[in-house]
Amino acid sequence: MHQYTAPTAALQHKVILITGAGDGIGKEAALTYARYGATVILLGKTTNKLAAVYDEIMAAGGAEPAIVPLDLKGATAKHYHDLAATIQTEFGRLDGILYNAGKLGVLSPFTHIDLDTWQEVMQVNVTSAMLLTQALIPLLSKADNASIIFTSSGVGRKGRALWGPYAVSKFATEGLMQIIADEYDNSGIRVNCINPGATRTNMRARAYPGEDPQTLKSPAQLMWLYLYLMSDDSKGVTGQSLDAQPK
Repeated sequence: MHQYTAPTAALQHKVILITGAGDGIGKEAALTYARYGATVILLGKTTNKLAAVYDEIMAAGGAEPAIVPLDLKGATAKHYHDLAATIQTEFGRLDGILYNAGKLGVLSPFTHIDLDTWQEVMQVNVTSAMLLTQALIPLLSKADNASIIFTSSGVGRKGRALWGPYAVSKFATEGLMQIIADEYDNSGIRVNCINPGATRTNMRARAYPGEDPQTLKSPAQLMWLYLYLMSDDSKGVTGQSLDAQPK
């Protein structure tokens, strides 16, 4: 796929929820979506980071965002249904979700994986997305062209030694995306995955502490694909796992 150039008002009047919106790719997506006309709902566990993104959007003249401080590690189905009710009251619909929040866990040999780490990674990377999507499907169904974007990884397509829980969670994410996409095929909801690839983020730095981050692409350089899948120009594209850095 050639890199997409979005029209100036590509996301005008859209309401988009972004998880992990306080940092890295999530922050860049929030700023980008707002710049292209969307009202963004910023979900994350660190309130001051979300507030900083809020301030940047307001300073740039974007629509006023909503802030949702929520730690996915401890969130329950009730939290997600309460959030859905709030979005219904405030906006009446939801046009898109970007599942960007993720937990790396600990890179270790398979026999060293501990259950707490395994469950925590699965909770944040998979279970939270399943529960939140269930809660938000009725709102997405009210939009003309709704888009759900999951975040995948190269290790979610081919397993790699030492990446245990994280890799398995990304395999599960790919499967979750495919199931929802197939169930909602021919509806107004499309569902896809993005594999961002090696990107200059804090998570990447934790996984590869000896790597020079300046050799990696910045989140801003990947936004063409995030814009494409969230805009109506991707209508009809569903069930796909796409690379933000195609080889």
